[in-house]
Amino acid sequence: MDKYDKVTELAKRRGFLWPAFELYGGAAGFYDYGPLGAPLKRRIEDIWRQFFVIQEGFAEIEAPTIGVEGIFQASGHLSGFSDPLTACKECKEIYRADHLIKHIVEVPDALSNEEIYRTIKENEIGCPECGGELSEVYEFNLMFKTMIGPGGKTPGYLRPETAQGMFINFPRLLRHFRDSLPFAAVQIGKSFRNEISPRQGVIRLREFTQAEAEIFIDPRDKSHPRFAEVKDMRMRFYSQEAQEKGVEEEMTFGEAVERGIVAHETLAYYVARTYQFLLAVGIAPDKLRFRQHKSDEMAHYAADCWDAEVLLDRLGWIEIVGVADRTDYDLKAHATQSKVKLSVFVHYDQPVKRERLMVKPDMKALGPRFKGKAKAVADCLKALSPEDRHSDNKFHIMMDDGEEIEIDSSLVSFETIEEEIRGEEIVPHVVEPSFGIDRILYTVLDHSYYEDSTDDEIRAVLRLKPAVAPIEVAVLPLMDREELVSDARKIQEELRGLGMRVDYDTSGSIGRRYRRNDEVGTPYEITVDYETLEQGTVTIRDRDSMKQIRVPKWQVVEKLRALLDGCLRFEEAGDPVQSAKE
Repeated sequence: MDKYDKVTELAKRRGFLWPAFELYGGAAGFYDYGPLGAPLKRRIEDIWRQFFVIQEGFAEIEAPTIGVEGIFQASGHLSGFSDPLTACKECKEIYRADHLIKHIVEVPDALSNEEIYRTIKENEIGCPECGGELSEVYEFNLMFKTMIGPGGKTPGYLRPETAQGMFINFPRLLRHFRDSLPFAAVQIGKSFRNEISPRQGVIRLREFTQAEAEIFIDPRDKSHPRFAEVKDMRMRFYSQEAQEKGVEEEMTFGEAVERGIVAHETLAYYVARTYQFLLAVGIAPDKLRFRQHKSDEMAHYAADCWDAEVLLDRLGWIEIVGVADRTDYDLKAHATQSKVKLSVFVHYDQPVKRERLMVKPDMKALGPRFKGKAKAVADCLKALSPEDRHSDNKFHIMMDDGEEIEIDSSLVSFETIEEEIRGEEIVPHVVEPSFGIDRILYTVLDHSYYEDSTDDEIRAVLRLKPAVAPIEVAVLPLMDREELVSDARKIQEELRGLGMRVDYDTSGSIGRRYRRNDEVGTPYEITVDYETLEQGTVTIRDRDSMKQIRVPKWQVVEKLRALLDGCLRFEEAGDPVQSAKE
């Protein structure tokens, strides 16, 4: 078995990840999180909250997983969120058409359906299953469609990302943050994509968890007040230029911004925070890089975009996070679709005086012509400028009731006025870090998996960081006897009372129990033995080194807390046990 198979088998056997619906034959693209996987996932999410909610001061919201049609018309998901498919005319198997030509075209998703099909025909590519002829390429929308309410009159869609819930709540978020920029909202929740043929375990799912932040910033100033905190950090950047050379480049974030490799300070700051988070949950730094989108894969509305990619033994480099400057695309799209203003009035530090040529309605002429509507017509005209005249020398105004009225230029005059400008309406730009929690979780398992040889035996161990380990400490009475069990239970309850994640195990030999806990990533085990009864001490075992120390019972809680928090080195925590029996 290669590492992928070993990690997958361990995850299934020990209760991290289970293929969903097994009782009924299963369905690709769905996984259950078992008794160890669920707490591991929650702890990763909680660390994410520490970084992006607590430390950054962002607001967390929770929006419905079902959205109405208008949302996805505005976002472009209805028209553009699809994959090119082709079907075998013989066996009827369906395939991602662009995947069939990856070995021929470097970036096949940049091609049109016609170009993909032409490439298939020119290279005589047949069905991978039976060799049959493939059909013309067609589009398949990846959203799950449903109906809201009875009658089938109101279509809805399971959201393909969490981001839209934050964009459409922009007006309320703006009020929450007292009408001032910058501000940000975050959301952790389920998203759904009807993938054609999901494989690779939790790397490609039909139901998955995202953690996203939408950071609304002033487009006129993309510096960041806390950039100095990260500018000297070094990281592996795989920029567009570096990709052409085929060599990653290590540099500081300050250098990356100064050289124009990363578009601006705010984007660089959140790439750095993403890097810090990934290291905090246990991603191996030597298997992590940030790759810049190439010009032919960059979204048309994006100013810059970087993907955090991790190296997995069988799968190669896999994207787990994207950090993008999406400019004002999303807010403008939703403003156009909803007919609601999604902008911010930004006050100037000092008022600016400016001359302006304004339209001055002739009320004596407008009054008899429009009677009760005259004032409303005049107000509409005052909001216009001379440049708003149409080619027919008339002004076209839209009344509140939807009536369109033409006003001849002879009914107005123009005058120059000096006005004091105190600010302006701007549409914020958005920086979006988007995290795939399921992929991150699998990567943590993969990068923490090691094998040691001890006494002609292979020891499998997950070297999970204590901050994410689903079990922080295991309490193990040497034997299942009342005199040992009593003390062990007291220690267990004391640790749980302080909020630690504790497992209690009496099944099998002590060596076998150590191995079980090594496999699931438990950092420390407490063994209650006969010296506990005679001398009042217990053994604490370190997962990674397998070393053991003896500690007085009354110091156990204090020492464990310090070890788990990283405030105390294991070798300094107690008296070493000379010959630890496994």
